[in-house]
Amino acid sequence: MGSTPQARKSGTRERIQKTALDLFVSRGYEKTSLREIAEELGVTKAALYYHFKTKEDILSALSDELGRPVDDLIAWGRQQPATMETKQELLRRYSEALRDAAPIYHILQENQATLRELSVGATLRQRITDFAGLLHAGDGPLETRVRYSSAMLTVHFGALTMDMLPGDREEKRATILRIALEILDSTTREETAAALDAVG
Repeated sequence: MGSTPQARKSGTRERIQKTALDLFVSRGYEKTSLREIAEELGVTKAALYYHFKTKEDILSALSDELGRPVDDLIAWGRQQPATMETKQELLRRYSEALRDAAPIYHILQENQATLRELSVGATLRQRITDFAGLLHAGDGPLETRVRYSSAMLTVHFGALTMDMLPGDREEKRATILRIALEILDSTTREETAAALDAVG
């Protein structure tokens, strides 16, 4: 039995998105044209237009798809107490979510001037802001909050730059996460020491 028209349409959209993502990462969003995406796919621009009218439409679809695990994580985090255990679990899940979503954040980082004017850029920045807000939830001195930011940035930028490091990708991800969790753990140790000093 052959595939349905809907399945073929879905498969074509996925091929377009994958090809565009590869080109956006390797060449840059601004330097990649719809014509080049069509040529890479071996289709006409008219065939591409049937699925996506603009490059931003493709990037928005990629952002929605690759960013969904981060959106789900943010929704989960908003239902949790602002404890150290929650912050640790947020970092673990963020590391996993970035396993596939890192390319979309890479595009944002490398094309900031262009994406600043597009709604997809605002969406990506809002995800980062919302996640950071979850890590910063609760009370704590400035030094503690800086550690929260440092732990998040370790996971975030570690995911974006791990290709520069030698070794197995999953091993690198686990190492980056472990270091981020150690930063959080140092926050707990500092707070415990401060409490003991206050008592003593």
